[in-house]
Amino acid sequence: MDLLIKLYDLPTAVSRPLPEGVGLRKPIGPEFDRLAAWVDGAFGAGWASEARAAMAHRPVSLFMAVRDRTLLGFACYDATARGMFGPLGVQAEARGAGLGEALLKACLHDMRAAGYAYAVAGSVGPVAFFRRVAGATEIPGSAPGLYAGMLKT
Repeated sequence: MDLLIKLYDLPTAVSRPLPEGVGLRKPIGPEFDRLAAWVDGAFGAGWASEARAAMAHRPVSLFMAVRDRTLLGFACYDATARGMFGPLGVQAEARGAGLGEALLKACLHDMRAAGYAYAVAGSVGPVAFFRRVAGATEIPGSAPGLYAGMLKT
């Protein structure tokens, strides 16, 4: 199921500060291959493909969470289609610290600054998270949506 997020009505702040030493930023060119390899190893080839698509945009439409030069998570938008948010992934050991919320909001605010009024989060698993953090609402009849007929290996 897909979710709709109103970008013109987003909260400006995250509900809690990031853990000590964690920063959010967009990757630079020399980091692209390492980031894509990390996403592939942690979340699979499909998400790595979407990360590569987001990194190919100018400006890059991907944020990563980093501590001590180590990746903890990532989120992107405009990877599968324009106006779509996702995927979002946080390393298992780093979950529960607010990184997912911070990455989601960084992307959504970037989308708003680029002129989008709405974002679609496609084929979402944690619906409650998106409702709580971004006020997302379900789009009726959206499953399987854009992902119908996608190649499988």
